[in-house]
Amino acid sequence: MLKERSPESFSWADGGLNDMSWLEWLGLAVIIAGIAAVTGIKPKGTRHIAHTSLMWMARLALLAILLIGGYMAFQARSGG
Repeated sequence: MLKERSPESFSWADGGLNDMSWLEWLGLAVIIAGIAAVTGIKPKGTRHIAHTSLMWMARLALLAILLIGGYMAFQARSGG
């Protein structure tokens, strides 16, 4: 007969994913979407926009958001 194990005995198996809040999951989704946007990854059967002006504007907007967010994080960390 197999011995049942408690869920606590496998706490290492999830890599801490059960401890993530909704905000961390949202941040992870944003990072994945940003990587997909910058690299031009697309699903099969969709239109190719990687080398169009629309994609360059999206990359420019993403860069501006990253710069503003980085500046705000720097100011918050430095106490300014």
